[in-house]
Amino acid sequence: MSLLSVKPDWQREGRDWPNRASSRFVQAGGLTWHVQVMGEGPAVLLLHGAGAATHSWRDFAPLLARDFTVIAPDLPGHGFTGTPSGDGLSLPGMAAALEALLQTLQLKPAAAVGHSAGAAIAIRMQLDARIDTRRLVSLNGALQPFPGAAGRVFPALAKLMFLNPLANRLFAWRAASPGAVSHLLEGTGSKIDPRGLELYARLFRSTGHIEGALGMMARWNLEPLLADLPTLDRPLTLISAAHDLAVPPSVACTAHALAPASTLVALPNLGHLAHEEDPGRLCDLVRQAILG
Repeated sequence: MSLLSVKPDWQREGRDWPNRASSRFVQAGGLTWHVQVMGEGPAVLLLHGAGAATHSWRDFAPLLARDFTVIAPDLPGHGFTGTPSGDGLSLPGMAAALEALLQTLQLKPAAAVGHSAGAAIAIRMQLDARIDTRRLVSLNGALQPFPGAAGRVFPALAKLMFLNPLANRLFAWRAASPGAVSHLLEGTGSKIDPRGLELYARLFRSTGHIEGALGMMARWNLEPLLADLPTLDRPLTLISAAHDLAVPPSVACTAHALAPASTLVALPNLGHLAHEEDPGRLCDLVRQAILG
């Protein structure tokens, strides 16, 4: 594989992709989507976080699919899904694009589960009536801007890197070095298996995937979401891991105080990638949240 690969190639990087038999490529909303659909029962939408892809649900999704029809797409610009133009990588833009995907699939989720930034997208979709779920679940949801100066500097830095192709290539080159990806993921407070590390490294070596993640972060604005949370009229379960170093538990506490129909679930021991560290435990929690 070329270290300067523009986008991951399904026949190369996707040759042994987790749950590959459930994968399909769909044209919707002006994009070519990679989406995995598995299981039977009420539909549940799974949305991964920034910088990830469907591999993040590799062990979690088959467990949830025992009771539900699971819909797990690669977000726009991520993994094997195409990258939109303009504001397509913004929070409202992704919400609109996902609505188009669900309409094309002719599936109406009864619940939506989002990890990190994926939780913000799921909530935005519900607030904007782009989905009509009975329940929402946030796994270590990134629902609050970085505090203080970081909240201003980080998006600006991401935008600068997104506009500079050399920065994307440098990141992709760095991701090829031994231990770089392991060090990056350990910074989230999680320790995942070697298979997971290899899959993240595979994506991080793709400049197209890096551009998608940086473009998303450059356009990310959570202030309107926080302002609208008090109007959320669906039950929201906020699962927050105590050892999360990427999104501290205080973020879930803030969301819990704002969302009137929310429940806070504290999760000891695990980090930001809790659903990858202990998929069985997280699946049980999510199943309980969905079934009420």
